[in-house]
Amino acid sequence: MTTTTDTSTDPRAALPATLTTGLLERLTERVTASPDAPRSITTAPYTGSPLADFPVSAPADVDEAFVRARRAQARWAATSVAERASVLLRFHDLVLKNQNTGLDLMQAENGKTRRDAYLEIADAAIAARYYGRTGPKVLEPERRRGALPFLTRTSELHHPKGVVAIISPWNYPLSMAATDAIAALMAGNAVVQKPDTQTALTALWAMDLMYQAGLPADVWQMVIGRGSSIGDPLLANADYIMFTGSTATGRDIARGAGQRLIGASLELGGKNAMLVLDDADLDRAAEGAVRAAFPSAGQLCVSVERLYVAESVHDEFVAKFVQRTSALTIGASYDYGVDVGSLTTDKQLKTVSAHVDDAVAKGARLLAGGKPRPDLGPLFYEPTILADVTPEMTLHTDETFGPVVSIYAVADDDEAVARANDTVYGLNSSVWGRDATRARSVAARLRSGTVNINDAFAAAWGSIDSPMGGMGDSGLGRRHGIDGILKYTEAQTIAHQSRFGFYPPAAIPWNAWAPVVNAALRIWKTIGAR
Repeated sequence: MTTTTDTSTDPRAALPATLTTGLLERLTERVTASPDAPRSITTAPYTGSPLADFPVSAPADVDEAFVRARRAQARWAATSVAERASVLLRFHDLVLKNQNTGLDLMQAENGKTRRDAYLEIADAAIAARYYGRTGPKVLEPERRRGALPFLTRTSELHHPKGVVAIISPWNYPLSMAATDAIAALMAGNAVVQKPDTQTALTALWAMDLMYQAGLPADVWQMVIGRGSSIGDPLLANADYIMFTGSTATGRDIARGAGQRLIGASLELGGKNAMLVLDDADLDRAAEGAVRAAFPSAGQLCVSVERLYVAESVHDEFVAKFVQRTSALTIGASYDYGVDVGSLTTDKQLKTVSAHVDDAVAKGARLLAGGKPRPDLGPLFYEPTILADVTPEMTLHTDETFGPVVSIYAVADDDEAVARANDTVYGLNSSVWGRDATRARSVAARLRSGTVNINDAFAAAWGSIDSPMGGMGDSGLGRRHGIDGILKYTEAQTIAHQSRFGFYPPAAIPWNAWAPVVNAALRIWKTIGAR
């Protein structure tokens, strides 16, 4: 496998020039924490060297953040939707204008390639443009059909929830931090967010740009700390919670939200499948499998970990897939020349290594990769393909969340669908075939929130006007689309009744009034009124 490494001998010198000490200090100062707060130091995955020094928020800091956010939210909610939209559209421009700094931050904190980091820049801009353009229309009062045609004037309003708590992960530090906040802010909410500490600089950068775009003070705040320390006050203060992370933590949050009778949207784990039908374009499918399994070193909620291939094309497809995987470049580089970057944490490296080693020890065959690459950096792992994976192997069922995919032959479409659906998860799937009608039929039978045909995941994810989320243990609720903004609102119905309603005038007895209403109901049914 070809490799690319950074040639710098000083790990600190490996950071791009954009990431000055002044910038990093300015971003960390935006954390809501006391002046004498303890500190948390993060390291750069590429090198293992120190990167950022954050103040750690205490539970009292979280409480104070919500107090300030509530004051700010009342003023923000009173701002016109047009002005809120203008802030989002200015943020869109600032993200694109300052993208090199954002790209450098994401790579430095997460270890992903520049290609994968750029997709987050594009995603943040798309979300800001989408909600900036569609938000005002979605949020404006809407006429609804009244109880009695011509006699009841009914409208639906959408009020902000209040203060939304967002808990965002380390794997997509801009997309998961900014896009959920964008929708919540457009709806008139304030946000108190806890990004993962490892990638908090990127989240703080996004928040800083939003303030440059004109967001009023205290409407968006960041707190830093472990969930075991500040998770409870986040949940106790929030009017709604948005969480992206593990299924186990998602269950805890759902229980807490249910106890408080507040809403929650949860995007959780996945064990996503790709199906290659017997009529697929195998070159295109093999290239698609690479893009499905190895972006961000496999640390992507919607990436593929299971490949089901029709027996008649299995061997040919595997040869093409293995050839392309073995040709990938892996290493640390702040340009677009590298295909696969680093894992982000030592914990993730241990998980990936344990899953692969367990599978091989129990009889799985390595077709590509299969080992860490400490010669490139402390957290690199080769893109890995496994065959002969069986149910007693950990990675057969459990989410690996790394650059590892297992491949299986299937007899027909029915077996492919059944095996793809044989999981507690249901986040994303991918179907490859030339016959569009057949592929769409297979897609509709898959139990997952999004299904891509002849694409890995970008087609569904990028279709931001459509909802995105999981079924089963992959979560509750949806981001993107109208669902992605209305979940941050309280719907209110206002019905204005004219002089006559369901009750008869005083001079008309019920036994005379009821037949009149019955006749009206029959007429309304005939003319299609609801």
